[in-house]
Amino acid sequence: MPVTRPARHALIARLLTHERISSQSELSAQLAAHGVQVTQATLSRDLVELRAGKITLPDGRQVYALPQEGAAGAMAPPVAPEQGHSAARLARWCSELLVSADRSGALVVLRTPAGAAQLLASAVDTAVLPGVIGTIAGDDTVLVIARDEEAGAALAERLLALAAPTTPAPARNGADRTPAPSMERDHA
Repeated sequence: MPVTRPARHALIARLLTHERISSQSELSAQLAAHGVQVTQATLSRDLVELRAGKITLPDGRQVYALPQEGAAGAMAPPVAPEQGHSAARLARWCSELLVSADRSGALVVLRTPAGAAQLLASAVDTAVLPGVIGTIAGDDTVLVIARDEEAGAALAERLLALAAPTTPAPARNGADRTPAPSMERDHA
């Protein structure tokens, strides 16, 4: 039984939201793995209808992404977000796309690689962060308007923390260092 266009769009949107897909052939293979056969022409039309585009990740890879949390136009989001989905999505895109965050009062300016600002702005919008009034995105810059200076400071700090690598901080003065194991043997 053939899959309907809305069902195919929903599957494509889910795949692009949860996977790093860099080519139409890769997307076609993912669809086939879900039992959906599609021609290259149909897949190309689907990507245009969903307004999918490629963004460049900091490591140089280009992957398909959706500009919003869902399909194009007035369609409802194809995948109902599970609890924590928006926060996880924000953390993912901050770690991959956020280059810097500067604050001036209640305004926070986020820098991304070229073409990625709208995706990061969408993640900020859907996360419904406390104190955030809204976002405006260009090509590589997102302006986040916070309710006040305090909210702006907290937001910049939070987004930078999400972008930071999760490696443990080095010990400061050796006080919390674990001693190296002794190389001496017990001779009994």
